[in-house]
Amino acid sequence: MSLSNSLGTAVSGLATTAEQMSVLSRNVARVGDPTASRKSANLVTVPGSGVRLASVTRAVNTSLFNNLLNSTSNSAGQNAIVDALEQLEQTVNDTELNASPAALVQRLADALQQYSGVPSDAAFAQSAVSAARDLARSLNDATDLVQGVRSNADAEIAASVDRVNTLLSRFDTVNLEIVKGTQAGADVTDYLDQRDDILKQLSEEIGIKTITRANNDMAIYTDSGVTLFDVSPRTVTFQRTLHYGASTTGNAVYADGLPITGSNATMAVRSGRITGLVRARDEIAVTYQNQLDELARGLIGAFAESDQSATPTLPDVPGLFTWSGSPALPPAGVTQGLAGVIAINPLVDPDQGGDATLLRDGGINGAAYLYNADGGAGFTSRLDEFIDKMSTAQAFDPTAKISTSATLMGFASSSAAWLEEARRAGGEEAEYRNTLYERASDSLNKITGVNLDEEMALMLELERTYQASSKLISTIDQMLAALLASVS
Repeated sequence: MSLSNSLGTAVSGLATTAEQMSVLSRNVARVGDPTASRKSANLVTVPGSGVRLASVTRAVNTSLFNNLLNSTSNSAGQNAIVDALEQLEQTVNDTELNASPAALVQRLADALQQYSGVPSDAAFAQSAVSAARDLARSLNDATDLVQGVRSNADAEIAASVDRVNTLLSRFDTVNLEIVKGTQAGADVTDYLDQRDDILKQLSEEIGIKTITRANNDMAIYTDSGVTLFDVSPRTVTFQRTLHYGASTTGNAVYADGLPITGSNATMAVRSGRITGLVRARDEIAVTYQNQLDELARGLIGAFAESDQSATPTLPDVPGLFTWSGSPALPPAGVTQGLAGVIAINPLVDPDQGGDATLLRDGGINGAAYLYNADGGAGFTSRLDEFIDKMSTAQAFDPTAKISTSATLMGFASSSAAWLEEARRAGGEEAEYRNTLYERASDSLNKITGVNLDEEMALMLELERTYQASSKLISTIDQMLAALLASVS
């Protein structure tokens, strides 16, 4: 090999070493960055000219990355469900103050027992009415809370949809740079990292799957197969509902013009925060509201008044507990929002100018409904009837998804137990999903992440390579100097 060829080889060695050091510096600068992958400088030998940098590639494992996307979606969706259940639990978790509907049903039963023991005592009458008032208010407050949870979930769905559209727009920009760079043979590894990071964020909001095509182009679909991105981003839409009542039905989320949530969705998404929020809004909260409404219906029916005429002709009507549909009784089955409008009849409530002794005597709805016809102060039959009805099983609608035949206390307790079990099971599932996510993230990072020890070891190798190239150049310089000296 001639001295000039040797010099060219040594110079190319220095140049490629400098390029390798540049790539190594990029790796070291992003140690600990979960969005960064390890970059490698790939060299090729050029006959007669030494070596040159052929390309820069990054560490990648498609299978592990797809597993991470799935784990991210499942974890985010379950966490959204748990958050909603934690909010709903506020209706039952104040056990020390006995403020839950179940505790207040028991308190009303106890107050009626005390009043029955001393039916002539007006203080006991007022105490029983007060317990009933607290129970009605607890059902009103619980309804407000449930509908607040649904409204909050609806708002979060809207925010999540906005994030999806923003991420798809960013993806479009980055994906275009990747395609153009790949076609030009440029280093696109940093853009690929950016694209992966966008996919991770997108998978938190909605379950996705991807397809990579020529020139590193990529298409994105929901986990159910609806297109989110193919050459250009598709629009994801959602119409927010500003106010929620028990009878309100939340709107569906649409992607590329197709519903991906709701009962009409033939290609419904199966994971992601949006899925968890929709389930909390349309399933969990609605079921719990049905339970509250059925409890309210049971109370109104148990305390209803019947025609006491010798030949009854009048229908049963609400008594102690009334509602917006009075004077009719609530029909069988769930009356949506009934727990939000149940109230104490003002004719019995001393706080509203009523007479608490009507609870004992009846006649709230007129003389035809009077039970204590003789006006006896020791009359207890009506109070004992209330106690019996509260301890007698009655039918409840199966859409409440708990007991279809239970006492009022049993039904209220079953509702609280249902919520607690849903929260416990949801929490365990969330913990499991979060663990899978952490393991998937760790596994991917071990394969594709930057290891500082490995980079430092490579740096030492590059330093020795640089020294060898420098030494070769120095030797060639000395040889050329000696040759010129001998010639001169």
